[in-house]
Amino acid sequence: VSGQTTATKWLEGGPPRTMAAEEDKPSVTIFGVDGAAVSSAPMPGVFTAPIRPDLVQFVHTNMAKNARQAYAVSMKAGHQTSAESWGTGRAVSRIPRVQGGGTQRSGQGAFGNMCRGGRMFAPTKTWRKWHRKINLQQRRYAVASALAASAVPPLVSARGHKIDKVPELPLVVANGTGDDDEAAAAEVVKKTKEALAMFASVGASPDVEHAGASKKLRAGKGKMRNRRYTLRRGPLVVYDGDAEDKIAHACRNLPGVDLCRVDRLNLLLLAPGGHVGRFVVWTAKAFAKLDALYGEASGLPAALKKDFTLPQAIVTNADLASVINSDEIQSVVRPAKRGDTERPHGPKKNPLKNLDAMLELNPYHAVHRASEMRAIEARKQAKAAKIAARRDGTYVKSDDEKAKEADKKARKPASKAFYDVAVVEGDVSF
Repeated sequence: VSGQTTATKWLEGGPPRTMAAEEDKPSVTIFGVDGAAVSSAPMPGVFTAPIRPDLVQFVHTNMAKNARQAYAVSMKAGHQTSAESWGTGRAVSRIPRVQGGGTQRSGQGAFGNMCRGGRMFAPTKTWRKWHRKINLQQRRYAVASALAASAVPPLVSARGHKIDKVPELPLVVANGTGDDDEAAAAEVVKKTKEALAMFASVGASPDVEHAGASKKLRAGKGKMRNRRYTLRRGPLVVYDGDAEDKIAHACRNLPGVDLCRVDRLNLLLLAPGGHVGRFVVWTAKAFAKLDALYGEASGLPAALKKDFTLPQAIVTNADLASVINSDEIQSVVRPAKRGDTERPHGPKKNPLKNLDAMLELNPYHAVHRASEMRAIEARKQAKAAKIAARRDGTYVKSDDEKAKEADKKARKPASKAFYDVAVVEGDVSF
């Protein structure tokens, strides 16, 4: 395998695992709460996962069903009356009818779904299949896809987030606790006003304000059912558990801003409505923990998830022309065929419509066709000469034409006599 090139290794077994590749990993800027660049960190491998909107939509649809509560109509609804059919022979339908008399209700139809006061069709039951089980690997793949999409500015912007002033995606903020050297200079965010100042310094305040201003009264009866208001989704703040719970307390009262621990990332928060591209604000500690949670792009398994390796894209290079024309591919494919490449079994051609097909079947057709064309041309010229002579007054009738005219004139009296007899009422004898 010593002579095998890097490109060939990539095509056969995924990306080559070399030290140079590890050193060349893209870096992400870490911003302080004042908006200044504090340091940088390598890009976690989860942001290179394939973006699969179809899988995210499927997993989100099934996950959203797991929060439903059972509901059903009463089992007695529509049947709390004594009703019996009158049977046949009374010129009324055979629907059960309320018994008794002395009231308007007597004789009215009951029980059926078409009756007033009757039960519904197929009454709902509490033992419906409310929840859905989703494969663990599918859930992990969907979360990885949603995380990868959160680092693509066009997808984040297309989802409706206001990120024009955001300097970089993914957006990482150093929320230091004061006891580590890395972020000792960074101010700890404890209060909501400090969180608003942090969002403003990193360019995320337009999205926070957009979400807060979107609070509207819901249309419909949902107002009565504990969902009185609607609200757009703003940034998702991802922090590192109990070590950074103060930033969670600072941001939890901001409308539209969601919070999530990095070890509890939820697809319902990363892709609301099943649409990828959520605007995520990371703390530095949470960002550094992603490789251990989801594995690295080089193919190393995740340390904190059992039997999980980051999915690799089937086509890592979308430029197929450069892949096909590369030396590695062209050296093993056979040369392109030159010359006659006609299909051995092409579509059959109709000889009555295709001249070449007719000549292949009947070579004499060329002579016959030439004579036909000459005859057509001769008739055309004779007709044109006759018309021109008639217009000039120099046309002389031939003997055949004179004989035809005389014959027609001789038949005319007999024709007129037959017509005179035929129009008379009564029997006609011939």
